[in-house]
Amino acid sequence: MTDEPAASANEAQPMQARSPVLVFGATGYIGANLVPRLLREGCAVRASGRNRKLLEARHWPGVDLVEADALQPETLPAALQGVDTAFYLVHSMAAGRDFGRLDVQAARHFASAAAAAGVRRIVYLGGLIPEGADSEHLLSRRDTGHALRAGTVPVTEIRAGIVVGPGSAAYEVIRDLVNHLPLMLTPRWVQSKSAPIALDNLLDYLVGVAWLDEAAGRVFDAAGADYLSYEEVMRQYGQAVGRHPRIVRVPVLTPTLSAYWLGLVTAVPANIARALIGGLKHDLPADDAELRRLVPLRLMSFRQAVAAALHAEQAHTVAARWSEGLLMFRDFRIDNAFYAKRASGHAAGTATPQALWQTITTVGGANGYYCMGWLWWLRGAMDWLVGGPGLTRGRRHPTELRIGDRIDYWTVLAIEPARQLTLHFGMRAPGSGVLEFELDPETGPGPAPAAGPRTRLTITAYWHPQGVWGLLYWYALVPAHLFIFRAMAQAMLHRAAQIDAESRAAPPDRPA
Repeated sequence: MTDEPAASANEAQPMQARSPVLVFGATGYIGANLVPRLLREGCAVRASGRNRKLLEARHWPGVDLVEADALQPETLPAALQGVDTAFYLVHSMAAGRDFGRLDVQAARHFASAAAAAGVRRIVYLGGLIPEGADSEHLLSRRDTGHALRAGTVPVTEIRAGIVVGPGSAAYEVIRDLVNHLPLMLTPRWVQSKSAPIALDNLLDYLVGVAWLDEAAGRVFDAAGADYLSYEEVMRQYGQAVGRHPRIVRVPVLTPTLSAYWLGLVTAVPANIARALIGGLKHDLPADDAELRRLVPLRLMSFRQAVAAALHAEQAHTVAARWSEGLLMFRDFRIDNAFYAKRASGHAAGTATPQALWQTITTVGGANGYYCMGWLWWLRGAMDWLVGGPGLTRGRRHPTELRIGDRIDYWTVLAIEPARQLTLHFGMRAPGSGVLEFELDPETGPGPAPAAGPRTRLTITAYWHPQGVWGLLYWYALVPAHLFIFRAMAQAMLHRAAQIDAESRAAPPDRPA
């Protein structure tokens, strides 16, 4: 590889226009990291995703946020209007079966809409494609590139293998395995080789090619400084974090069986893990000489990339919401999974948002948890028996909250007045948990109900498991969570309605 110093996009090619640069798929892993990188380059950025709330949660200064979905072509013109360059970073692996067909359909819609909007360039991140590839994941990455190039807008495609950085699905699989399995029974594919690339190097490449005329209409392989087997990747990661797993290859573990096995021992979403595993039986070599010529970089070795990823977490520079894996909300433990499991319950009623917010912010302490108090007490008593704070009760103030307050065995992490309250779980357990109360006025087509507008309360638990025991703990409690949170939301709405009734019945204050 090369040791040339990294060059910024502005050094490689002055930006031609300050028209918006679209990051399509900005709530995904690469997109969420690319947006702040483009801002540092001085770009005017438009960020697009299927869920506007997830975009808003990033708090990107000066970024134009647009909700759009490539599978709903009517949403694309607003996202692409006035755009000079569009980064296409979406995939449908989380959709489960048939994601390959959805990926191609989405790409066709996007290519057509980009042409109609007069977009100058599409930059697409695909995957390395080995000879004889038959994995749906790899084939969908290839076919998505073909579908984009079938349009009239020039496409620059960069193909990469494992991306090394916090939140990268392949990296998180490696991390969960090494952190929690001292003995690994692995399939033959652990001898397959790939060229892992550091997240920062990949972002350098994406930005570096976007305004190069010579890169238009071309496909480039991207790689890091090392070409390693997956076994070597796991061993080197283990050395970086002080783990030394024993790896035993077992020929009966096929990719299909491996995918189900990963679902039992890692927190990476099962659909994504299954899609990734299908491509691991191939070596993934990369011929990156031409890309290195166009965008000279100092490429990181795998060890350096891991060190950079761990430092990014410790320095709190990871582009993620807390529920997606910020280290401070995983109890500052790198062995707590980045990806969170979640369970929700919700209810809607005619209580005013003001009364419901009052109910939410007075939870705990003397008010308790509005339903099934005996069950909350029982869970707390179990924690107390093992030396935890489960029977702790009380609040700093009966009605006021501020960040850092203790509510019984919870700690207040975030407050968005009249919208969201986030609490960190303080009991002893194999992992780290968060409880979130989210308030939303219900809106939709048609007239409001006769009783008045409705308010929706959603209560969600997020759990970052610590290995197998953390996953077993979560799965054991999911049924109870689903039942309790729904009942709790209904009870809190009922209490808020009582507050509204008491307010209406109270005599007005007389002037002095």
